[in-house]
Amino acid sequence: MQLALGMFPQVLVDGLILGFMYALIALGYTMVYGVLQLINFAHSEIFVVGAFIGVEILLGLKAAGWLANIHPLLLILLLVAAGMAASGLLAVGVERVAYRPLRGAPRLVPLISAIGVSFFLQDAIRLIESLWRNAFYLVYPPVEFFDIRIHFGEVFDVSLKSLIVIVAAIGMLVCLTLIVNRTTMGKAIRAVAEDQATASLMGINVNRIISLTFFIGGAMGGAAGVLFGVQYSLVNPYTGFIPGIKAFTAAVLGGIGNIPGAMAGGLVLGLLEAFSASYLSLLTGGAFGAEYKDILAFSLLIVILIFRPRGLLGEVVAEKA
Repeated sequence: MQLALGMFPQVLVDGLILGFMYALIALGYTMVYGVLQLINFAHSEIFVVGAFIGVEILLGLKAAGWLANIHPLLLILLLVAAGMAASGLLAVGVERVAYRPLRGAPRLVPLISAIGVSFFLQDAIRLIESLWRNAFYLVYPPVEFFDIRIHFGEVFDVSLKSLIVIVAAIGMLVCLTLIVNRTTMGKAIRAVAEDQATASLMGINVNRIISLTFFIGGAMGGAAGVLFGVQYSLVNPYTGFIPGIKAFTAAVLGGIGNIPGAMAGGLVLGLLEAFSASYLSLLTGGAFGAEYKDILAFSLLIVILIFRPRGLLGEVVAEKA
């Protein structure tokens, strides 16, 4: 019991970091579903593109000898901005090529298209990196400043990069909520989500708003990719598969289409994984270990779908009059 209590603060911090990461990725699923009722399964690869943009910038700066000359906080802003821009533009391109021509088709058709785009992007990343670097398993160069550990007495300690992940995630989630709920652009997004035909009659450019929605969702995924790379270092073309599935689970847990729900679902899932990975072995006498954390995560999803299929905070979709 004493060991379990001693581990609690550190496990809590680890769960929050993981949860905010899932929440950022889940926003991409939630934004697109809220407007088009489409599950964009290519979003996990859009997340990976952000991670690769970050590592390529860092490797380029290191090769040029400039990495040590840039302030670390300015560096992380540069990486996140570049990752958001690249992933956001890629998401817009995916929408234009793979989804817009299928708009109005049965839901299964764009879903199959999304799966196809996911596989295409995986292999495209692998091909490009193989030609460029003759390798597609890349490691983020270490930045000493990010590895500074902040000690909170003898209770727990946390690295500066982990705090950056938490602060950046909270900041982006708050900004996105304000944009959607307090701006003219956000009103247009909500109007298109409510009724595309009526929104068009009111002078809203539906195609532009949908592209903007994909850009915002992709940008959140790109930011998550950069932060993931900074936090965990190793990235490859398949890195996004498991986090993408977990983030989709988080979006469903919170209520698909619900922005605060994406955050809540991500935090619940992250905390559940962290606590199960740390305490499951202790509670079962070693019979079950950290490898069973995924079973618990998806078991929670099944329970939520059975007893509350609209998610913890409720599903947000268009209401038809």
